[in-house]
Amino acid sequence: MAQNGTTENGVTGVNSQGSPPMPFPQPVKVQEIRYTKIFINNEWHASVKGKTFQTFNPATGVKICDVEEADKADVDKAVKAARAAGQKGSPWRRMDVSSRGRLLHKLADLIERDRTLLATMETMDTGKPFLHSFFIDLDGSIKTLRYYAGWADKIHGKTMPVDNTFMCFTKHEPIGVCGAIIPWNFPLLMFMWKVAPALCCGNTVVIKPAEQTPLTALHVGALIKEVGQFIKEAAAKSNLKRVTLELGGKNPCIVFADSNLQLAVEETQKGAFFNQGQCCTAASRVYVEEEIYEEFVRRSVESAKSIVIGDPLDPRTVHGPQIEQKQFDKILELIDSGKKEGARLECGGAAIEDTGLYIQPTVFSGVKDHMRIAKEEIFGPVQCIFRFKSQQEAIERANSTEYGLAAAVFTSNLDRALSVSADLETGTVWVNCYNALHAQAPFGGYKMSGNGRELGEYALAEYSEVKAVTIKLTETQ
Repeated sequence: MAQNGTTENGVTGVNSQGSPPMPFPQPVKVQEIRYTKIFINNEWHASVKGKTFQTFNPATGVKICDVEEADKADVDKAVKAARAAGQKGSPWRRMDVSSRGRLLHKLADLIERDRTLLATMETMDTGKPFLHSFFIDLDGSIKTLRYYAGWADKIHGKTMPVDNTFMCFTKHEPIGVCGAIIPWNFPLLMFMWKVAPALCCGNTVVIKPAEQTPLTALHVGALIKEVGQFIKEAAAKSNLKRVTLELGGKNPCIVFADSNLQLAVEETQKGAFFNQGQCCTAASRVYVEEEIYEEFVRRSVESAKSIVIGDPLDPRTVHGPQIEQKQFDKILELIDSGKKEGARLECGGAAIEDTGLYIQPTVFSGVKDHMRIAKEEIFGPVQCIFRFKSQQEAIERANSTEYGLAAAVFTSNLDRALSVSADLETGTVWVNCYNALHAQAPFGGYKMSGNGRELGEYALAEYSEVKAVTIKLTETQ
C-alpha cells in the first residue's frame, strides 16, 4: 500500500485524496441487517410473489443478506397507498406547513443519531471508503433534509396587478405521487436529494433503491416510521407525468498555465478518482495548456500512485472496489481500448489481483478526442489528460460532446474564468475547485445529461404545480 498525501481539499473531514484527520470516527460492527422487506404505508411487507434478491459486499464478494424483491403488484400497492396519503383531506394534506418542516428536521435528527451505522452500511453495500460515507454522504444527506425543512413554510405565490376590477394571485400545490429511482453510487445522498424537496412541497413518494445498494434506504424506512411520515417504499418503476433526469456526463476540466498548478492537480484528481470514479460528475477529460502539460502529468502520476487502496471499512483507506463485476469488466475493457488506440498509460491500468473488485487509479496522457476513453462515460478510476494550445480550442473541444453536466476551469485570471464559464455548455461550472456541491445550489445538466434540477430553490419547481386564481371584484369591493 502506498503512502497517502496530506493536502487539504476543503471537504470537511478528508484531505486531498480523502484520508481522515485525527481523531476520526470508526465503523460499527453490523451483526445483522434488520430491515430487508418492502416498506409501504408505514409497515413492512414481504413481496407479493415471495421473491428475494441478494446484495453483496463488493470489497469481499460475500453476500450481505437477502432483500425482498418487489414486483408490479407490490408497486401497485405502494402507489395506491401513496395516493391515499396525499389526497385532499388526508392528515398529510391537512398538516400545516411548519409541522411538515419539523418532521423533516426530526428525520435529520434520527439520521444524525444513526450516522455511524448508516455510514458503515453504505460502505458495506457500495465499497466506498467509510470516511467518505461518514463525512460526505451522511453529511450531505443531513444538510439536504435540513435545507428543505427550512423551505416548507416559505413556498408561496404572488399577487399580480391585472386589468380593471380583477384580482389575480398564484399558489403552489403538490403534484401528488412522485416516483424516484435511486442510483447505486450515492444511494443515501440521492435518496435525500429526491425525497426532501418532494416532501417539503407536500407530495408523497414511491422510491426504488438500486438493487445493488438497497440497505441504507431500507434503514431510513425504519427511521421514517419513527417520525410517523408518509414516504412509501417499493422497488420498481411507476408511471409519472413529470420526469426529472440526471444522466451523467463526460465532464471537462480546463487547466490554464496561469493556474495554481498543485491545486489543479489535486482537484482534478479528486474529480477523477473520488468514489472510485463512480460519479456522474467524474472529471474524466482534463485539458491542460501545453506549456505546463508535462509537469501537470508528472504531478498527477505522483499523486495517483500515493492513493491508499484497501478495505473500505479501514479509515485509512481512500480507494475501494468497484460496485459489481459488470461495471468492473466494462472499466477494464475501456482501459484496454485506451492502450490499443494509442494513449500513453502513465500508471495503473489493471485490476488488483486480490479479493474484491479493485482497479488501480489509472492515468492516461496523450489522449486524443476520437478515442473511446475520451468519448464514453467510463464510471471508473480513469483520468484522461489532453493537451491544448488556445482558450478557444479548449472550449470547443470541451463542448464537443452530447453531455453537459459539469465542468471546471483552473486559472488565476477572473475575467478568463467568467468568460470560459459563460462559454461552457454545462449545468454546473466550478472555478478553481471540483465537486463543490451544496444543498443551496441547483444541480443538473444540459443536453443529454438530463432535464430538471436537483437541490436549491430551483428543485422545488419540479415538485409543485403553480395555480393562478383570478377573481372578479364588484364595484363595492
